[in-house]
Amino acid sequence: MCLLRLSALGDVTHVLPLLHTLRDAWPQVRIAWVIGKGEHRLLAGLPGVDFFEYDKKTGLAGMRALRRELRAWLGDAARFDVLLQMQLAARANLLSGFIPARRRVGYDRSRSKELHGLFVNERIPDRPGLPAPGSHATGPHVLDVLGSFCEPLGLRREQVRWDLPVPDDARAWAAAQWPTEGGPVLLVSPCSSHALRNWRAERYAAVADHAAGLGWRIVLCGGRSELERSTADAIIAAMRHSALDLVGKDTLKQLPALLERADLVMTPDSGPMHIANAMGTTVLGLHAATDPERSGPYSDRRYCVDRHDDAARKFRGKPASDLRWGSKIEHDGVMDLITVDDTIAAFERFRAGHPQITAREAR
Repeated sequence: MCLLRLSALGDVTHVLPLLHTLRDAWPQVRIAWVIGKGEHRLLAGLPGVDFFEYDKKTGLAGMRALRRELRAWLGDAARFDVLLQMQLAARANLLSGFIPARRRVGYDRSRSKELHGLFVNERIPDRPGLPAPGSHATGPHVLDVLGSFCEPLGLRREQVRWDLPVPDDARAWAAAQWPTEGGPVLLVSPCSSHALRNWRAERYAAVADHAAGLGWRIVLCGGRSELERSTADAIIAAMRHSALDLVGKDTLKQLPALLERADLVMTPDSGPMHIANAMGTTVLGLHAATDPERSGPYSDRRYCVDRHDDAARKFRGKPASDLRWGSKIEHDGVMDLITVDDTIAAFERFRAGHPQITAREAR
């Protein structure tokens, strides 16, 4: 069996419950996963799967090289019994054509795009989902859609289990960053790889100061990009209280361990949002550009700030429920719809529901 999901960090995390369903049902089946380089670094060490990296910069030459690698891995088998084509981008659709497979399972017609239908011969169920009354959701969560890729094979994903591979040395590094004793920790991961999903630095600072004033410790984390560094600097400059700055200091293997140690993670729709959720940490998600019911923290979205419907009405002239599944509203100023008061209210909802955490506040 071959899985094709190249990116991004959050989405490959969402594939894990599906992978565990497949492995539990068929432990004898050999599984290959075609994946991006950074995503492979996050999941390296995952048992029961062999990874094959594809770098989009290599173009057609890289696709041909991947086909040779997969054929060598297949050995006497001429092709895979099944390919699960779980990425809709045009490049991924073309790449899937270089993977020899008898059954090629792809998305349902309502979600299909970028000529996806030309590269598959089976589809997952067309299941739009039933949002709760009064919800502005545009359809099911992406994790549930990915989980349905086992259904054409006669399986159902009955449970959600991530089991991200986190080595002991990564947890030891995370444990060394701040002492266990002290007030609860609000970890701020301020940047998404999609810049238009990011909130203003001064607004992060205002919420962090509110938490710090209640005895919370503030930790900043992020990658090594210029945007992440400058955003963290701006947050620190705008804060009245101090913060532990870990931006650019962790690796992708250490990131899950770091997120696991926090009591609450504040972030826009991003890889760290979904990794934190997979590690069992509650997330205060900031959503205007994207729909939290589709791409928010899967386990618990009670503490998300949801201005997606407001964004749809302002920038698309229609309610979010009328948008196509997967639509993103990435416009200049869309995240300004989320106010500091919105986010402090979400933070206070979390405090009200977690007296065991607020009991540690050092005022």
